Amino acid sequence: MTFEKVKEIIVDTLSCEEDEVTMEANLFDDLGADSLDAVELNMAIGDAFGITIEDEKIAEMKTVGDIVNYIDSTK
Repeated sequence: MTFEKVKEIIVDTLSCEEDEVTMEANLFDDLGADSLDAVELNMAIGDAFGITIEDEKIAEMKTVGDIVNYIDSTK
């Protein structure tokens, strides 16, 4: 399931608690990501799912759900 894999990557990258990572969680406001974290997340997600997320697309993604939905739309 896409969400579980994304959740695992976010927990590893942001060092946050698993229960904080929900589809509605805002990467910046709720999970404490900064711009460097966003770059690291982009690279980790790209590697894990074999996709490339353009910089302008990743900038539009604010929630965990945004990332999951984008990944699912590329399948």
